[in-house]
Amino acid sequence: MFLALRELQHAKLRYLLIGFIMMLIAWLVLFVTGLAQGLSSDNASSIQNMKADYLVLQAESEHRINRSILTEEVWHDVSGHPGVEQATPLGVHMNTLTQEGSTAKFDAAFFAIDMNSMLAPPVVEGTMIDNDHREQAMVDRSLKDAGLRLGDRVVDQATGAAFTIQAFTGGQSFSHAPVIHINFEGWKALQPGGAQQGNVWNAIALTGKSDTIMTLAQEIDGIEIMTTNEALQGIPGFKEEQGSLTMMIVFLFIIAAFVLAVFFYVITIQKVNQFGVLKAIGAGTGYLVRSMIVQVLLLTLTTLRSALG
Repeated sequence: MFLALRELQHAKLRYLLIGFIMMLIAWLVLFVTGLAQGLSSDNASSIQNMKADYLVLQAESEHRINRSILTEEVWHDVSGHPGVEQATPLGVHMNTLTQEGSTAKFDAAFFAIDMNSMLAPPVVEGTMIDNDHREQAMVDRSLKDAGLRLGDRVVDQATGAAFTIQAFTGGQSFSHAPVIHINFEGWKALQPGGAQQGNVWNAIALTGKSDTIMTLAQEIDGIEIMTTNEALQGIPGFKEEQGSLTMMIVFLFIIAAFVLAVFFYVITIQKVNQFGVLKAIGAGTGYLVRSMIVQVLLLTLTTLRSALG
């Protein structure tokens, strides 16, 4: 420890440069990690913030919510299962919308839910909508950047259905698009078959014990059960996006280790003569090795502490 501290004090510039390089790498790791978390939230915060434990999808939908179609019969079978504590349908519809009276377009994801269920998002501005009025909607507050305000109306380009913004929610996005929550009456207006097709959903959100929930797929034909974390992997681009960023972070850690190893290898080679003198006057090999390890640890910990602020 004494030798390590004395050498760090003696060669301040050398070790400051090494520490500065390590700090830059640490900052880069933090930036990429923040980017990964930000993109993950922007891609799937509506699923991540759900109070449900599991999602029921149509079998062979490849964990893709938008590819799943569940009928009212399946909903009754699932909700009536003795192992299910809470169950509520979920409809998902991606489309392009415009603000009424404007030609500007934006993409959004409609989430049709029971407003009295566990899927109802917290309201950050405005008032909660009910299950009766078809034209009411709650939108993610990110749409404020598009100029939307409470009382404005948005129009679905595919069906012409119009909805009045009753409230703003927070942290609700799906597939990099803001989520607009509507009730099942509004959901019927988005379906090509109208009211007759309104009892068709994309998923069923569940809570309950895992050992009983997982038996649903064996007892009910045509469905598959997954956790909400598994459902994230089915969102288009989520797995690929997060996989690429995770690989970048891993390589940055490997690069940081190689940079530190190369620096200390070169420094050690330069000090071979000094080590010979120290050993000649009685310093053991273990003492010299411990001094080098202490230097590496001190430099790394100090750099990380500085980088994390």
